[in-house]
Amino acid sequence: MEKIRIVIAGPRGRMGQEAVKMVHETNSFELVGVIDRKKEHSNLNELEGFTGISAPIYVEMENCLVETKPDVLIDLTSPETGMFHTRLALNHGVRPVVGTTGFSNEDLLELEQLCEKSGLGCIIAPNFAVGAILMMKFSQMAAKYFDDVEIIELHHDQKLDAPSGTAIKTADMISKVRPSKEQGHPNEKETHMGARGANIDGMRIHSVRLPGLIAHQQVMFGADGQTLSIRHDSFNRASFMSGVKLSVEQVMKLDVLVYGLENILE
Repeated sequence: MEKIRIVIAGPRGRMGQEAVKMVHETNSFELVGVIDRKKEHSNLNELEGFTGISAPIYVEMENCLVETKPDVLIDLTSPETGMFHTRLALNHGVRPVVGTTGFSNEDLLELEQLCEKSGLGCIIAPNFAVGAILMMKFSQMAAKYFDDVEIIELHHDQKLDAPSGTAIKTADMISKVRPSKEQGHPNEKETHMGARGANIDGMRIHSVRLPGLIAHQQVMFGADGQTLSIRHDSFNRASFMSGVKLSVEQVMKLDVLVYGLENILE
């Protein structure tokens, strides 16, 4: 069986390091290159933490794609860089698996059209943890019976976007089964701006950023005389790798854009 040739963007980040390790240890995968803006003309095995893992390092994404001819790009960078990389990958016949959050609806529409034009699959996952996907699915189920819901997402203090992509995706999934509703007292007033969090379709989303956290989310439902809380916690970034591996395998079978890991879980 031919191995899936993979390039990773953002190998020195915490998620990137775990992805490099996962690809290296998967017999059906081959790491053919990495993209790092600071380390051109060196090899990954020369960097601390990557002993025994050989892959050329590129600064320019296009050079990497042309020279290594990968099947899949795993992108774990930032929203702006991730969009640039995803667009470039599709234009070069490479299927992207993207763990970067912060894509706009306009971005997703553009990428959907690029996938249709190229006949290539692309997976964008706000969260690669299987438990987090189940948390979102269970929340969508609960929202059929509870109209009032608030989302609290908690992440490390180096996260750039707020709310998280997982929180936005959760709200989107809930909105599909819950009528739009403004929650709380109709005369409610914030005495300090932002105290009630972001408002998505009447739901409130609260973002917490603290050192010591990794990725956590609690969805709270309320009704007369009862509450229901659904929570997921990722305590390390290895928890995301089963989802990344599954996405690489599945994107090879796709010719459309898939947004959200829940869409490829059986």
